[in-house]
Amino acid sequence: MFSVSTVIKVKQLGKKYTIHHEARERYTALRDVINKKTKTVFSRSKESQPVKEEFWALKELSFELKQGEALGIVGRNGAGKSTLLKLLSRITEPSTGEIEIRGKVATLLEVGTGFHPELTGKENIFLNGAILGMKRQEIKKRFDAIVDFSGVEKFIDTPVKRYSSGMYMRLAFAIAAHLEPDILIIDEVLAVGDAEFQEKCLGKMNEVTKDSGRTVLFVSHNLSAVQQLCQNSICLQNGSLSYSGSTKDVIEHYLGIKNEGSRIIPHVNKDIYITDFLATGKNGGPIIPGESCTMTIVVFSKNSCSKLHFGIGVNDKMGNRIFTPFTKYDSEGLVLQQGSNQVHCQIESLPLMPGNYDIHLYVGSAFDADDYVAGGVNLTIHPYPFFKYSMPVEGQGSVILKQNWYL
Repeated sequence: MFSVSTVIKVKQLGKKYTIHHEARERYTALRDVINKKTKTVFSRSKESQPVKEEFWALKELSFELKQGEALGIVGRNGAGKSTLLKLLSRITEPSTGEIEIRGKVATLLEVGTGFHPELTGKENIFLNGAILGMKRQEIKKRFDAIVDFSGVEKFIDTPVKRYSSGMYMRLAFAIAAHLEPDILIIDEVLAVGDAEFQEKCLGKMNEVTKDSGRTVLFVSHNLSAVQQLCQNSICLQNGSLSYSGSTKDVIEHYLGIKNEGSRIIPHVNKDIYITDFLATGKNGGPIIPGESCTMTIVVFSKNSCSKLHFGIGVNDKMGNRIFTPFTKYDSEGLVLQQGSNQVHCQIESLPLMPGNYDIHLYVGSAFDADDYVAGGVNLTIHPYPFFKYSMPVEGQGSVILKQNWYL
């Protein structure tokens, strides 16, 4: 039953596509093509028919969303996130299951969604408003606020086909947010805008949900943005619901999936390549906040070489870079011997809060990498049993500081 406060109800939703596979030949002459087409006309053999495969982009997905909620949707590429939003937006029809929606829906699934390229920015504002069922006077009332928020006032009478991707995005979001739909559906498109505009958009979405009581579905790989906007989220994996709950719990679940079996796969085709990463705390024990630790990059070199620099990028679980220990640019670098080498970086007092961190590794000159490991390596900081700094272990943020408070 559809409750009064429920605006979206998805039940056993599924979307199936049929993929056609045809045999590929390394080389085909014109006579071979003619011969094959002739055989196809006069023969119905199975060999001449392309192979068909069923692919379920979504399968047996169920959830409900109440009015005024902001729901985050996370998952790897290909997990089914965009397919779900297209089904909710009625761009495509489901193969199985049901969708019930109460209210007007505005969507931002790709740059320029709903825009006519030959019309000006001004004309597209009125076109989008009409699509949402608004009267001309209502649109005129909000027109100035839309233009001001988008920042494209100078080009508002220019056909949008001449807009950059960023200008498209600015105007599209401004229209969707200010014409006050009941439900706002947003895909990864905010990544097109600059950092300042992204913050502006997140603030507006917070306003839409908390102050205006409207509903938002938000898909993004920017986990910080998802956590900032959405109290609850769902995680999709291979087209199915993998986990749902508070955004904090869903993100931790998603990162667990993302890092399953993650390890360094050496690029053995290179002359210099990283094979492993190790980290130990004081006296070889676990790594404790505020104490010394040693991080070790294991690197293989096919020849003896010098003037090499090393870097260790430490990211939090949201993908934000916290700090990067790096060998000094003005030094000659380190000398590697032929074979396997262990390069150590000792940190006297590690300023990280307890938790899991993602490690990126670099080896090369000061300006060009010989090898680079882009994440997927886990660093665990363990809680300190008797925390000796004034900030408690369960405090906010990622970094701790030695401090002295006094009057």
